[in-house]
Amino acid sequence: MIAAILSLTGLILAEKRAKNPILPGSFMKRKAFILSILALFLTQGLMQANMTNIIVFVNYTQPYNSVISGYAISIMYLGMSLGAVILGPLADRREPKWVLTASLTLTGIGCALMLLFSENTSVLLLALSLGILGFGLGGNGTIFMKVVLSGVPAGQAGAGTGTYGLFRDLAAPFGVAVFVPMFTNQITGLIAVGTGQEAAAVSAIGTLAVTELVCVAVGIAIVLMLPKIRKI
Repeated sequence: MIAAILSLTGLILAEKRAKNPILPGSFMKRKAFILSILALFLTQGLMQANMTNIIVFVNYTQPYNSVISGYAISIMYLGMSLGAVILGPLADRREPKWVLTASLTLTGIGCALMLLFSENTSVLLLALSLGILGFGLGGNGTIFMKVVLSGVPAGQAGAGTGTYGLFRDLAAPFGVAVFVPMFTNQITGLIAVGTGQEAAAVSAIGTLAVTELVCVAVGIAIVLMLPKIRKI
Protein backbone atom coordinates (compact mmCIF):
# COMPACT_ATOMS: atom_id res chain seq x y z
CA MET A 1 0.00 0.00 0.00
CA ILE A 2 2.83 2.41 0.85
CA ALA A 3 4.58 1.58 -2.43
CA ALA A 4 1.32 2.10 -4.34
CA ILE A 5 0.68 5.50 -2.73
CA LEU A 6 4.23 6.66 -3.39
CA SER A 7 4.06 5.45 -7.01
CA LEU A 8 0.72 7.15 -7.60
CA THR A 9 1.98 10.40 -6.06
CA GLY A 10 5.07 10.27 -8.27
CA LEU A 11 2.96 9.61 -11.35
CA ILE A 12 0.66 12.56 -10.61
CA LEU A 13 3.63 14.91 -10.10
CA ALA A 14 5.27 13.71 -13.31
CA GLU A 15 2.01 13.96 -15.26
CA LYS A 16 1.59 17.62 -14.27
CA ARG A 17 4.88 18.48 -15.96
CA ALA A 18 4.43 16.26 -19.03
CA LYS A 19 3.58 17.87 -22.35
CA ASN A 20 1.66 14.78 -23.46
CA PRO A 21 0.59 13.04 -20.22
CA ILE A 22 -0.18 9.34 -20.07
CA LEU A 23 -3.39 10.05 -18.11
CA PRO A 24 -4.74 13.24 -19.72
CA GLY A 25 -6.78 15.15 -17.14
CA SER A 26 -8.92 16.99 -19.68
CA PHE A 27 -9.87 13.67 -21.26
CA MET A 28 -10.75 12.04 -17.92
CA LYS A 29 -12.82 14.98 -16.67
CA ARG A 30 -15.34 14.58 -19.50
CA LYS A 31 -18.85 13.41 -18.64
CA ALA A 32 -18.64 10.70 -21.30
CA PHE A 33 -15.55 9.23 -19.63
CA ILE A 34 -16.65 9.45 -15.99
CA LEU A 35 -20.11 7.96 -16.55
CA SER A 36 -18.79 5.26 -18.87
CA ILE A 37 -16.17 4.13 -16.35
CA LEU A 38 -18.74 4.06 -13.53
CA ALA A 39 -21.08 1.92 -15.62
CA LEU A 40 -18.16 -0.22 -16.76
CA PHE A 41 -17.12 -1.07 -13.18
CA LEU A 42 -20.72 -1.77 -12.12
CA THR A 43 -21.33 -4.17 -14.98
CA GLN A 44 -18.28 -5.27 -16.95
CA GLY A 45 -16.09 -5.79 -13.91
CA LEU A 46 -18.58 -7.26 -11.47
CA MET A 47 -20.24 -9.64 -13.91
CA GLN A 48 -17.00 -11.19 -15.18
CA ALA A 49 -16.68 -12.69 -11.70
CA ASN A 50 -19.66 -14.92 -12.60
CA MET A 51 -17.43 -17.29 -14.53
CA THR A 52 -15.55 -18.11 -11.33
CA ASN A 53 -18.71 -18.09 -9.21
CA ILE A 54 -20.56 -20.52 -11.46
CA ILE A 55 -17.61 -22.90 -11.39
CA VAL A 56 -17.63 -22.70 -7.57
CA PHE A 57 -21.41 -23.23 -7.58
CA VAL A 58 -21.07 -26.37 -9.68
CA ASN A 59 -18.27 -27.68 -7.45
CA TYR A 60 -20.59 -27.38 -4.43
CA THR A 61 -23.76 -28.75 -6.02
CA GLN A 62 -22.46 -31.15 -8.66
CA PRO A 63 -18.87 -32.07 -7.68
CA TYR A 64 -18.70 -34.78 -10.38
CA ASN A 65 -19.85 -32.47 -13.19
CA SER A 66 -16.63 -31.39 -14.85
CA VAL A 67 -18.28 -30.26 -18.09
CA ILE A 68 -19.17 -26.70 -17.07
CA SER A 69 -15.93 -26.26 -15.14
CA GLY A 70 -13.93 -27.35 -18.15
CA TYR A 71 -15.78 -25.24 -20.70
CA ALA A 72 -16.95 -22.23 -18.66
CA ILE A 73 -14.14 -19.98 -19.89
CA SER A 74 -14.73 -21.00 -23.52
CA ILE A 75 -18.50 -20.48 -23.27
CA MET A 76 -18.23 -17.02 -21.75
CA TYR A 77 -15.41 -15.80 -23.98
CA LEU A 78 -17.13 -17.14 -27.10
CA GLY A 79 -20.16 -15.07 -26.08
CA MET A 80 -17.93 -12.02 -25.52
CA SER A 81 -16.36 -12.44 -28.96
CA LEU A 82 -19.75 -12.66 -30.64
CA GLY A 83 -21.01 -9.66 -28.68
CA ALA A 84 -18.01 -7.58 -29.76
CA VAL A 85 -18.45 -8.33 -33.47
CA ILE A 86 -22.27 -8.23 -33.54
CA LEU A 87 -23.29 -5.56 -31.02
CA GLY A 88 -20.17 -3.40 -31.27
CA PRO A 89 -20.66 -2.30 -34.91
CA LEU A 90 -24.31 -1.39 -34.19
CA ALA A 91 -23.01 1.61 -32.23
CA ASP A 92 -21.63 3.00 -35.50
CA ARG A 93 -25.12 3.12 -37.01
CA ARG A 94 -27.31 3.72 -33.96
CA GLU A 95 -27.12 6.00 -30.92
CA PRO A 96 -24.51 4.20 -28.76
CA LYS A 97 -26.26 4.68 -25.43
CA TRP A 98 -29.36 2.89 -26.71
CA VAL A 99 -27.25 0.02 -28.03
CA LEU A 100 -25.51 -0.02 -24.65
CA THR A 101 -28.87 -0.20 -22.90
CA ALA A 102 -29.78 -3.26 -24.97
CA SER A 103 -26.36 -4.79 -24.33
CA LEU A 104 -26.63 -4.22 -20.57
CA THR A 105 -30.11 -5.71 -20.63
CA LEU A 106 -28.63 -8.90 -22.09
CA THR A 107 -26.05 -8.82 -19.30
CA GLY A 108 -28.92 -8.60 -16.82
CA ILE A 109 -30.71 -11.54 -18.45
CA GLY A 110 -27.57 -13.64 -18.08
CA CYS A 111 -27.50 -12.77 -14.38
CA ALA A 112 -31.25 -13.30 -13.95
CA LEU A 113 -30.92 -16.87 -15.23
CA MET A 114 -28.93 -17.62 -12.08
CA LEU A 115 -32.17 -17.23 -10.12
CA LEU A 116 -33.29 -20.48 -11.81
CA PHE A 117 -30.25 -22.43 -10.60
CA SER A 118 -30.95 -25.37 -8.32
CA GLU A 119 -29.01 -28.27 -6.85
CA ASN A 120 -29.47 -30.14 -10.14
CA THR A 121 -29.07 -27.33 -12.65
CA SER A 122 -28.54 -28.64 -16.18
CA VAL A 123 -25.37 -27.90 -18.10
CA LEU A 124 -27.53 -26.22 -20.75
CA LEU A 125 -28.88 -23.62 -18.30
CA LEU A 126 -25.43 -22.98 -16.84
CA ALA A 127 -23.96 -22.52 -20.33
CA LEU A 128 -26.89 -20.34 -21.41
CA SER A 129 -26.36 -18.01 -18.46
CA LEU A 130 -22.64 -17.64 -19.18
CA GLY A 131 -23.17 -17.35 -22.93
CA ILE A 132 -25.78 -14.57 -22.74
CA LEU A 133 -23.78 -12.81 -20.04
CA GLY A 134 -20.65 -12.95 -22.18
CA PHE A 135 -22.54 -11.73 -25.26
CA GLY A 136 -23.70 -8.64 -23.38
CA LEU A 137 -20.27 -8.02 -21.87
CA GLY A 138 -18.58 -8.27 -25.27
CA GLY A 139 -20.82 -5.57 -26.68
CA ASN A 140 -20.44 -3.36 -23.60
CA GLY A 141 -16.65 -3.15 -23.72
CA THR A 142 -16.52 -2.18 -27.39
CA ILE A 143 -19.32 0.38 -27.23
CA PHE A 144 -18.05 2.07 -24.07
CA MET A 145 -14.78 2.73 -25.90
CA LYS A 146 -16.65 4.40 -28.77
CA VAL A 147 -18.51 6.62 -26.30
CA VAL A 148 -15.38 7.53 -24.33
CA LEU A 149 -13.46 8.50 -27.48
CA SER A 150 -16.30 10.44 -29.10
CA GLY A 151 -15.41 14.06 -29.76
CA VAL A 152 -11.79 13.62 -28.68
CA PRO A 153 -9.20 15.54 -30.77
CA ALA A 154 -6.98 13.32 -32.91
CA GLY A 155 -3.94 14.25 -30.83
CA GLN A 156 -5.54 12.81 -27.68
CA ALA A 157 -7.01 9.67 -29.23
CA GLY A 158 -3.96 7.49 -28.56
CA ALA A 159 -3.62 8.49 -24.91
CA GLY A 160 -7.39 8.30 -24.54
CA THR A 161 -7.50 4.74 -25.83
CA GLY A 162 -4.74 3.74 -23.42
CA THR A 163 -6.46 5.45 -20.50
CA TYR A 164 -9.75 3.70 -21.23
CA GLY A 165 -7.91 0.39 -21.63
CA LEU A 166 -6.30 0.85 -18.22
CA PHE A 167 -9.64 1.27 -16.45
CA ARG A 168 -11.23 -1.54 -18.47
CA ASP A 169 -8.42 -3.88 -17.42
CA LEU A 170 -8.87 -2.82 -13.78
CA ALA A 171 -12.59 -3.57 -13.90
CA ALA A 172 -12.32 -7.38 -14.17
CA PRO A 173 -10.06 -7.99 -11.14
CA PHE A 174 -12.19 -5.47 -9.23
CA GLY A 175 -15.24 -7.62 -9.89
CA VAL A 176 -13.46 -10.80 -8.86
CA ALA A 177 -12.21 -9.11 -5.68
CA VAL A 178 -15.76 -8.03 -4.74
CA PHE A 179 -18.15 -10.74 -5.92
CA VAL A 180 -16.13 -13.95 -5.57
CA PRO A 181 -15.47 -13.44 -1.80
CA MET A 182 -19.06 -12.25 -1.34
CA PHE A 183 -20.35 -15.49 -2.88
CA THR A 184 -17.94 -17.92 -1.23
CA ASN A 185 -18.16 -16.26 2.19
CA GLN A 186 -21.94 -16.51 2.16
CA ILE A 187 -21.74 -20.22 1.34
CA THR A 188 -19.23 -20.74 4.16
CA GLY A 189 -21.43 -18.79 6.58
CA LEU A 190 -24.54 -20.80 5.72
CA ILE A 191 -22.70 -24.10 6.06
CA ALA A 192 -21.37 -22.96 9.45
CA VAL A 193 -24.93 -22.60 10.79
CA GLY A 194 -25.92 -26.08 9.62
CA THR A 195 -27.18 -25.53 6.06
CA GLY A 196 -26.25 -28.28 3.59
CA GLN A 197 -23.59 -27.25 1.10
CA GLU A 198 -25.91 -27.68 -1.91
CA ALA A 199 -28.66 -25.57 -0.33
CA ALA A 200 -26.10 -23.00 0.79
CA ALA A 201 -24.74 -22.68 -2.75
CA VAL A 202 -28.25 -22.25 -4.21
CA SER A 203 -29.12 -19.58 -1.63
CA ALA A 204 -25.83 -17.73 -2.19
CA ILE A 205 -26.15 -17.76 -5.99
CA GLY A 206 -29.67 -16.33 -5.67
CA THR A 207 -28.47 -13.48 -3.46
CA LEU A 208 -25.61 -12.84 -5.87
CA ALA A 209 -28.00 -12.72 -8.84
CA VAL A 210 -30.25 -10.15 -7.13
CA THR A 211 -27.24 -8.00 -6.19
CA GLU A 212 -25.97 -8.11 -9.75
CA LEU A 213 -29.37 -7.21 -11.18
CA VAL A 214 -29.36 -4.10 -8.98
CA CYS A 215 -25.89 -3.22 -10.28
CA VAL A 216 -27.04 -3.68 -13.88
CA ALA A 217 -30.09 -1.47 -13.26
CA VAL A 218 -27.86 1.27 -11.82
CA GLY A 219 -25.49 0.82 -14.77
CA ILE A 220 -28.35 1.30 -17.24
CA ALA A 221 -29.48 4.43 -15.38
CA ILE A 222 -25.94 5.82 -15.67
CA VAL A 223 -25.79 4.96 -19.39
CA LEU A 224 -29.03 6.86 -20.00
CA MET A 225 -27.31 9.97 -18.57
CA LEU A 226 -24.52 9.77 -21.14
CA PRO A 227 -24.39 12.65 -23.64
CA LYS A 228 -26.02 11.84 -26.94
CA ILE A 229 -23.57 11.14 -29.74
CA ARG A 230 -24.72 12.39 -33.11
CA LYS A 231 -23.89 9.97 -35.86
CA ILE A 232 -23.28 11.29 -39.37
